[in-house]
Amino acid sequence: MKKKLGIIITVLYVIMLAMGNVVGTVNAEPDAELVIISPHWEGIQQEFEAAFNTYYQATYGESVDISWLDVGGTSDDLKYIESGFEVTPEGIGIDVFWGGGVDPYIVLADEGYLEAYQVEADVLDKIPATFAGIPMYDSEYRWYGSALSGFGIVYNKALLKLEGLPTPNTWEDLTDPQVKGWVGSADPSHSGSTHMMYEIILQAYGWEDGIKLATMMGANIKTFPQSSSAIPKSVGAGDIAYGLAIDFYAWSEVAKVGAENVGYVMPDGLTVINPDSIAILKGAPNLEVAQRFLTYVLSEEGQTLWMLPEGAEGGPETYMLGRMCVIPELFEELADVTVVPINPFQVTSTLEYDADLGSSRWSLVNDLVGATIIDSHEDLVSAWSEIIATEKTLAEAGITSDKIEEAKDKLGEAPLTLTEALAAVEEWGDAEVRNQYLSDWHSFALTKYESATDITALARTELTTHIESEKEELETGFATEKEALEAQISALISQHESDLEALETQYEAVIDQVKSEKTSSMYTGLGGGAIVGLIVGFAASYYMSRQKEVSAVQA
Repeated sequence: MKKKLGIIITVLYVIMLAMGNVVGTVNAEPDAELVIISPHWEGIQQEFEAAFNTYYQATYGESVDISWLDVGGTSDDLKYIESGFEVTPEGIGIDVFWGGGVDPYIVLADEGYLEAYQVEADVLDKIPATFAGIPMYDSEYRWYGSALSGFGIVYNKALLKLEGLPTPNTWEDLTDPQVKGWVGSADPSHSGSTHMMYEIILQAYGWEDGIKLATMMGANIKTFPQSSSAIPKSVGAGDIAYGLAIDFYAWSEVAKVGAENVGYVMPDGLTVINPDSIAILKGAPNLEVAQRFLTYVLSEEGQTLWMLPEGAEGGPETYMLGRMCVIPELFEELADVTVVPINPFQVTSTLEYDADLGSSRWSLVNDLVGATIIDSHEDLVSAWSEIIATEKTLAEAGITSDKIEEAKDKLGEAPLTLTEALAAVEEWGDAEVRNQYLSDWHSFALTKYESATDITALARTELTTHIESEKEELETGFATEKEALEAQISALISQHESDLEALETQYEAVIDQVKSEKTSSMYTGLGGGAIVGLIVGFAASYYMSRQKEVSAVQA
């Protein structure tokens, strides 16, 4: 349905172009026109339109009216262009596709939808052919890197301190149970930069481990907006603490709210800095203007626009763009005035990214994330919550359970191997095949999240068993101690009884002795009576005290 809708929109757009009614900045009788489809935000659009117009007027004595076609993010642009060419293979009424990394351009080049154009040598010679193993432009000149983009994690320093959350360094940090509900990511099926980060994770960790990481990260993600620009803004506002972000959106937020409040990290050795490309589309209606625009963007004048603060000579007028240019020498020339905080050509630790692999599975990866993480998000979060709560309870009881790791493995299980995925890529153009995969993946995801919950329940059973075992041990120990105590009491009573018997014998002996003795007048007198009384009183007192001791022990 979406594909048909895209085709209908494209047809209507082409008709509107023919009628001269494209929404944009078209004058009644323009000197020159240019139609660009781009995921770039309004700041880039306005600054390059104004700068190019100034350049074009000075160079060719004409003004250019640029119409910007915005259909969403990079993934949306790619779908729009492909569906358009399916309807009108010779051209879709659009001159330039600009922005969105490298992968979509490799796809379009392979499909034959890009117009080859080799820029002048004095421009091209300043741009390296490759960067960190990634081509900076197509060997057949069908696309060119127009800026460099880094990918990483933007985070709210103040919120991390307030909530006691960890500072991120790698993608794995976003799978920490502590950060559940604090992570943000755009939907990769709409955002090209977000798609790139999921693809980076798959290449950095391998297919199956990458899917597990992406799934556990997805369990911590709060929402999936369509626009990647929304994520740094949400981080800056404190709605979330972490977010997947392309560098210039993150730097823009840092500049707005302050480096003391917001930080940005590109995981060392686990990310890439790659070209953000530009290309002329096949059948471009304004081919010459498109060629001149592409050349301008790649020139030193155009590249400087990325690097300088607003209001600076040669810089943007209103919006800070803050992007890394593709000309290495400009980083040294503009070192004292640039707003770009790093020189990418001096970065040594990056992932060796396979652009061909990434482009080949672009749509498949988007659909995989959509079916197993985004469309199944409620079930994923529920299963993850059970795992977190159970693991915490076990830890508090001093128990470790293999079932917890088993549940995590089940949670992040891949629905197919890398070999199977690459085989599926070959059939991805078949709507029936693709839809069957999507249905199967969604069912697979729901089943595995339920299984992960069941495995977690078994871990809780282990806790119950442990508690019962401890209870039995305590009861056994208590019974043993009780028996020992009773034995001690019995022995003590016996001892006291023996002592009492001896005392009674002594008492009777004294009495008998007193009675049998013939007393003198001293004994029959008052003094003698007193002595006998003392003896008898002492004996009685001793007897009573021993009786109390026995009673106390028995009690």
